[in-house]
Amino acid sequence: MAAAPEALLRACDGYLTEASDDDAVLGMAPRWVASPGTTAQVSAVMAAATADGLAVVPRGTGSKLGWGNPPRRLDVVLDTTRLDTLVEHAAGDLILVTGAGRRLTALQDDVAGSGQRLGIDPTRSGTIGGTVATGTSGPMRLRHGAVRDLVIGMTLVRADGVVAKSGGKVVKNVAGYDLAKLLTGSFGTLGVITEVAFRLHPVPPARRWVTLAVDGPEQAQAAVQELAHSQQAPVAVEVDWAEGRGEVSALLEGHADATEDCAETVARGLGDGARVDDHAPDWWGTDLGAADLHADGAGRTLVRTTHEIAGTGPLLGSITSLSEAPGVSAAYRGSPAVGVGCALLVGEVDAVVAATEGLRAAAAAVGGAAVVLEAPDDVRARVDVWGPATALDLMRSVKARFDPEGTLAPGRFVGGI
Repeated sequence: MAAAPEALLRACDGYLTEASDDDAVLGMAPRWVASPGTTAQVSAVMAAATADGLAVVPRGTGSKLGWGNPPRRLDVVLDTTRLDTLVEHAAGDLILVTGAGRRLTALQDDVAGSGQRLGIDPTRSGTIGGTVATGTSGPMRLRHGAVRDLVIGMTLVRADGVVAKSGGKVVKNVAGYDLAKLLTGSFGTLGVITEVAFRLHPVPPARRWVTLAVDGPEQAQAAVQELAHSQQAPVAVEVDWAEGRGEVSALLEGHADATEDCAETVARGLGDGARVDDHAPDWWGTDLGAADLHADGAGRTLVRTTHEIAGTGPLLGSITSLSEAPGVSAAYRGSPAVGVGCALLVGEVDAVVAATEGLRAAAAAVGGAAVVLEAPDDVRARVDVWGPATALDLMRSVKARFDPEGTLAPGRFVGGI
């Protein structure tokens, strides 16, 4: 501890510890863990780190710290979990301001008493800051939009310690560049998010799920198209897929009688076999990658894919074909009506690497892309986790403006940014 820079010690008000093996980021070990409790302290930490040429990776609960590239260098993990204050909940205005370190589950409890919710339900929840920094959304994205659509304001700290604010506490902000949207999904490479303002939505009184077992990609595509164009406007449409078959399920919400009628109408539209339930399917909103990705010594790899809505069937067909290849199995779960999902590839390393490249080509063929979220080291070493990127020169230019010294999460983002 004596080797820690004095300014870094002072910046954390004593909340600075030596790092352990558990603090490593994709095999890169830091020297210290700093846990500032206010935006001012985060500012002081970043100013001290920049002055001493220290590389910093922000971290919430760490549930998504295995995503992206390993940092090129790492000295300090900046733990945001002390930034967990609920700053403001204006229930009448349906807005909320929170510290970035507050857990998403705690935040939903904070607003539940007012009959409200934050329309973010990622399958792997963590802190608010981590959810925004990785841009993760769950089934309700169809109704409420992606994370960036729910953020109306943000406080962040630049690499040089300067505090910046974007947006405000009203839904319609018209002044200046939308910095919050730029930070959303930037994986902590442009700034440390310390506070976020969100728009909220009321919790409807009734929910019904309509689920259809589908046997083959063509039937799955037809079900998704029926739901995507339904006048009943499902809140969410999800698919669970493995070994050439699966289930397509839709969530309907609203007043009790109307929701029941809507669900029955949707079920009739899907045809024989569709069922209406007052509870979600067991797999709904859960993470395919929740299992130990290193279990069985196999190359368990989690890949996030995007696609055009019309590409649901072809993508599921490709995943089925991957499963039929020797040495690998593939499963998929996602939100076909918004074109986002995750595939889990399990098998020997060579087969998983080949399947990952095959999945990437299949996603590109239906207007999407594939990003490796989690993978064993021997798989990660043989694939570009981010894959091909457009506008890479522009992204590098933005990084150079925000963080010219490469202090924040160097190398973690697309193209080694």
